[in-house]
Amino acid sequence: MSKNMAEDGVEEKREIKKQKELGGLRTMPFILGNEICDKFASTGFHANMITYLTEVLNMPLVPASNTLTNFSGTASFTPLIGALIADSFAGRFWTIIVGSIIYELGLVSITISSVLPSLRPPPCPTKENCKEASDLQLWILYISLLLTSLGTGGIRPCVVTFAADQFDMSKSKVASRGWNFFNWYYFSMGMATLSALTIVVYIQDNIGWGWGLGLPTIAMALSIIAFLVGSPLYKKLKPGGSPLVRLAQVIVAAVKKRKADAPADPSLLYENKELDATISVNGRLIHTDQFKWLDKAAIVTEGEATNSNPPNLWRLATVHRVEELKSIVRMLPLWAAGILHVTSSSHQHSFTIQQARTMDRHLSPSFQIPPASLSIFSILSVLIGIVLYERFFVPLARRFTRNPSGITTLQRMGIGFMVNILATIVSSLVEIKRKAVAADHNLLDKPRAIIPISVFWLVPQFALHGVAEIFMSIGHLEFLYDQSPESMRSTSVALFWIAIAMGNYLGTLMVTLVHKYTGKSRNWLPDRNLNRGRLDYYYWLVTGIQVLNLIYYVICAWLYTYKPIEEVVDGMEEDDADLARGGKDGSGDGDVELARTGTVQAQR
Repeated sequence: MSKNMAEDGVEEKREIKKQKELGGLRTMPFILGNEICDKFASTGFHANMITYLTEVLNMPLVPASNTLTNFSGTASFTPLIGALIADSFAGRFWTIIVGSIIYELGLVSITISSVLPSLRPPPCPTKENCKEASDLQLWILYISLLLTSLGTGGIRPCVVTFAADQFDMSKSKVASRGWNFFNWYYFSMGMATLSALTIVVYIQDNIGWGWGLGLPTIAMALSIIAFLVGSPLYKKLKPGGSPLVRLAQVIVAAVKKRKADAPADPSLLYENKELDATISVNGRLIHTDQFKWLDKAAIVTEGEATNSNPPNLWRLATVHRVEELKSIVRMLPLWAAGILHVTSSSHQHSFTIQQARTMDRHLSPSFQIPPASLSIFSILSVLIGIVLYERFFVPLARRFTRNPSGITTLQRMGIGFMVNILATIVSSLVEIKRKAVAADHNLLDKPRAIIPISVFWLVPQFALHGVAEIFMSIGHLEFLYDQSPESMRSTSVALFWIAIAMGNYLGTLMVTLVHKYTGKSRNWLPDRNLNRGRLDYYYWLVTGIQVLNLIYYVICAWLYTYKPIEEVVDGMEEDDADLARGGKDGSGDGDVELARTGTVQAQR
């Protein structure tokens, strides 16, 4: 028997060594190659889609805008399904593969519909008495958009977490690296987006929609191939079972023991290293005093103490599993603040593009900037800003805060909220200027006329939205990844996309209500003639909502407690970590360091 145990121990050490040899920087060309091609495809597909709907399918502006917003929202909601599948049983690798194939099918279908004349209405250059797309043509559009939304559900929550899995993301290792994975991940995505906005959008506007949609389709196919080629090098973590089931088990166990008295000493609550091994590879969560009612799930009764069989997890949960639920509960109020951030910028790919179409877009007498390509200024500000943030802002902030990251993720998100408010104010002021110039030249009743005002007036708001993204979006993503339980990271990153989904849905609701209740003669958001609208009023409304959201966020951030986690450093066994922490009897005398973020390192 001892011989078998020794063999098992040797085999386990070999497996651990093998896992350590996998992953690392060498996997990034394949993983990021997949994500870059995917981002190129998705951006090229969606960036100018408002033009495809209004100019090719002859849809009115508001229904077209709402269609894109709704499917964009759906594409941000499906990642929760994909994340649950990945975290529960499929794993991130296979979830990414299946999602990519489904996405490719959606791109193929809409590319075919753009090539065949029978699948789109006749052209309408005058924009008067246009024949809109038939039900069949719209259904092909909806099915294509639905397939891309479903495929996105398998890609978005898993690629960033799968890429992060290839590195040691413990606090000590992250602090020693000197670079932020999420910053450079976002930088790579920005490069892909910039390429799509300059190349694909130009092809769509000047060559044709067949090639304009065919190029993203080809890029997506290449992304699947790139991801598969690197398969032997990847570190593939085993899924730890359904996170929703674990959370439900904690709640049910706490309800069943609601009348039990929790011990005064938290170390007497139930812990089981073997049971939690697959969901605490990088360290176990430590007991916190928040939400003490949930601790009842970890109370060991007399019958359970004498029972040698595996515990019934619907009656008894480990401290780690209780703290998983607490971590999610603590994160939710701050996560919710990101919803209105998305709502405030959801107009960038609809109303702003329509504004640009009425403005002077000439760079030379023979070349005009495509309206959808204006987003490149937002992407450029992200790319330049990330470099400046990493090379200048972080070292400068580190001198004052002594934080290896410069500032905390919560501080980073707060700055992003404030910059986004400024961007919306600028948007309103620019719209006031655009309409004033149109009025001076008697062009208010000519929606197809070009107003003699440069389209570069829109650049500041795009640049400010890009700066806000550096702080808010990257900070939000890092916060969700870092503060979530490690076995639920795909699910937690899916919350990032769900916030986008809810923000887009809320943006649709706001646009619909404003369009419905602001009258017919001076509607804020008219269907055909934006010159007679009051888009600036809409921007002021969004600004006011954002100010209230910022106040809510500051209160939540002030009250937030970072999750405490025990990290076992290399070369040390878990028992040593337990001893350093004091063990269950609190008698350990090891050296324990408590970081500001709540990380406990057990050291010899």
